[in-house]
Amino acid sequence: MASTLTDEEEGKTVVDASGEPLGPVTAVEEDTAYVEPNPDLAESIAARLGWGDAEEDDYTVHADAVGETTDDEVRLREEL
Repeated sequence: MASTLTDEEEGKTVVDASGEPLGPVTAVEEDTAYVEPNPDLAESIAARLGWGDAEEDDYTVHADAVGETTDDEVRLREEL
């Protein structure tokens, strides 16, 4: 079952399944989180998320990629 993303996620840090921080959620619209990537985000992680060729400053994370949300984090599923 996919998680639901709401405005409550704004400001939380998106982390991959191993806990690597990817960046903060800057906005949420229609079950999609917009994430400002950390400047030192490894290219391999960005490529795995499909962020390699994006032209915008913020990247998207859709609700079906989210494993769980906590008070501080949006944790992605392991199998992306």
